[in-house]
Amino acid sequence: MTASALRRLLRRPAAFSALLAAALFLANLIVQPSFISPGEVAPTLGTLAPFAIAGMASTPAFLAGGGGIDLSVAPLMGFTNILLVTQLLGTPFGSPALAVPILLGIGAAVGAVNGLMVTRMRMPPVIATLGTYFVLSGIDLHMVPNPVSTNPNWTNQLASSVGPVPGALITVGLPLALWWWLRRTPFVESLLAVGDHDATAFSAGMNVDSVRIAAYALGGLVASVGGIALTGLVQSADSQVFSDYVLVALAAVALGGTNMAGGRGGLLMSVVGATSIFLLENLLTDLHASAYFIQVAYGGVLFIAVIAGSRAFKAESVAA
Repeated sequence: MTASALRRLLRRPAAFSALLAAALFLANLIVQPSFISPGEVAPTLGTLAPFAIAGMASTPAFLAGGGGIDLSVAPLMGFTNILLVTQLLGTPFGSPALAVPILLGIGAAVGAVNGLMVTRMRMPPVIATLGTYFVLSGIDLHMVPNPVSTNPNWTNQLASSVGPVPGALITVGLPLALWWWLRRTPFVESLLAVGDHDATAFSAGMNVDSVRIAAYALGGLVASVGGIALTGLVQSADSQVFSDYVLVALAAVALGGTNMAGGRGGLLMSVVGATSIFLLENLLTDLHASAYFIQVAYGGVLFIAVIAGSRAFKAESVAA
């Protein structure tokens, strides 16, 4: 590959994100060769899963444009976790066949409420979803002021293995499979059109408000999957555990190369971004870096990714 071809490749946000993740993976492998030993793969993916799902859940709001952002993803994951542990497990509704649809429906409903506030009430997305963030955080704290442990249940396998298959491949794979199916319907095309230029989309006959409401509902649905994955990982209900994913959810979207202004990107790119964050944290922890340095490294990598991404999208726009 020539130098000019490499430069053109690196100008693509998705390519930059993939190369960053690959470099961090190799660095982890050098520092800790047992990183991918057979006994460690499933638990490692189980730890990665909530990172990846939080990033995916945040993506639809950005793709919808209009300054779209969903700050309620992390507390919604926590709310799903708490509902599952305290209200469903151990009851007739605690089986996967009943609990999963209930939680997915609740997550989609919360997301749809965010979308309604943004579109029908004309609230700025950051204010609408920040309000939902505080409401859900308060409910989480009221329901479980102290962590509540679970008895062994079906979620245990989601952080380890379901038979020979790592459970994380199921929790991460389901949103990706849904996105793959949606890409074969008019929805994703409409979503990207609205995010790229809502006035043009409206002129073409698209219902901009409905598309954005559906985008927030989709994000809420994916966040509920994240809450289930989180339950499998921590095996408890904890009103504070979601705090680790508040900024990760947004950083994963940026590192994945999704256009933060809307119109370009996808869930898979956010998985790659979340993987980069996870690998960076794992690498620095293995190197015994201080918590201060880890936070600085997060910020530095995020700045580089956002700058590279914005330059790439600007170059693509000029070329078009």
